Amino acid sequence: MSAGFRITPALWDKIHHFASFPQTGVSLQQMVLFGQNPSQGTHLKANPFLAEELPVRLAHRVEELDKLPHNLRDMPSIKKVKNWYAQSFEELIHFPPIQLPSNIRQVLVGHKNDEITFPESKPNPSLGDAFTAPQSNVGNGNGFNRLKLRVPMERRYYANTHGITHWPPELQDYNKRFTKLLEHIKSRHDPTVTTVAQGVLEWKRSQNARHIDMQAWLDRFYMSRIGIRFLIGQHVALNTQQAHEDYVGIICTKANVHDIVQEAIENARFVCEEHYAMFKGPPVQLICPPSLTFAYVPGHLSHICFELLKNSLRAVVERYGVDHEDHFPPIKVIVVEGKEDITIKISDEGGGIARSAIPLIWTYMYTTMEQQSLEENFVSSDFKAPMAGFGYGLPLSRLYARYFGGDLRLISMDGFGTDVYIHLNRLSSSREPLP
Repeated sequence: MSAGFRITPALWDKIHHFASFPQTGVSLQQMVLFGQNPSQGTHLKANPFLAEELPVRLAHRVEELDKLPHNLRDMPSIKKVKNWYAQSFEELIHFPPIQLPSNIRQVLVGHKNDEITFPESKPNPSLGDAFTAPQSNVGNGNGFNRLKLRVPMERRYYANTHGITHWPPELQDYNKRFTKLLEHIKSRHDPTVTTVAQGVLEWKRSQNARHIDMQAWLDRFYMSRIGIRFLIGQHVALNTQQAHEDYVGIICTKANVHDIVQEAIENARFVCEEHYAMFKGPPVQLICPPSLTFAYVPGHLSHICFELLKNSLRAVVERYGVDHEDHFPPIKVIVVEGKEDITIKISDEGGGIARSAIPLIWTYMYTTMEQQSLEENFVSSDFKAPMAGFGYGLPLSRLYARYFGGDLRLISMDGFGTDVYIHLNRLSSSREPLP
């Protein structure tokens, strides 16, 4: 972001206009169907969807950042994030449209007869009070009544282009330029999680406050960020990666649960051994059908498992001590396929959590917040501190699980250990929980 960027009154008018439209939630199932048989035409059809959908989502977040209470909106890091979102919004709405021949334009607009029937996305069970913006954020006390109707997603996103074999060269150039813009926007927003966290710390220091209840807002904001990055990542992958029979963009239609979890185990144990300077960390036993596959984003599942395994490994090592490495009790990971969910249970004997502390583990920056501070130019896209963490591992992992209709639950036996259950929606039909 250029240092001199500011939101002009004219830009605010556009932000408020786009924020008056509802966001469009998608399901994994729909994104797989939209991304099959890609061509320059289907990519072009996806561009207007994103060029319309992303500004709507960004505008909602700019408005919400601008209305944060307790002077939090005035913190330098919060202002920085608000300007990132506003600048990305401005770049998208001013991206020059392409002029196409009438015959190509007619195909891309489509006719009723060309439409195919898409599976309906279902309400995400994660939707609830935490993902409903306050009345003040949606205008005049009327809640979402002020939101304007939009054309159904399949009419805006899907294009039946089977009859066209030759696309004009300017079409390929347009798709490349739009994809480059999306890559640039995604890179700009890499440090968003850490920068918002820095803003909360700035507020705490300025107010000399020990507590600020921003849980619901942070859940909404970070869930929205996951969604924005998913849409951008999916589009960029479809336009830049070579075709693979098991992948549609970043979605793996046959994600092998055993392989993903095993890789997360190896990565978490490596980090644990490096952190504690150990030759051999606690053993991890994986019980999982080797051929269990389903449609999912491997990066999301890997992120969740890595964070939870890191917590379990740390708990076991700190309970028994580094010198106990030949006698650590194993951490057990059990994966089971049900009718609706694939469930992963991670069980450790790390001493558990006091019952009174259970609600606190889901709060952001709970663990060592008083001692933590971020460097001014810290640009990690998520919190990846080796073992100590920043108190974001659990709440962010739960958001990733909930994004496509799953969940994360924790049961602890104080004095013994903890069981964490990752529920993944194997039907892939839940749409994003959009705040």
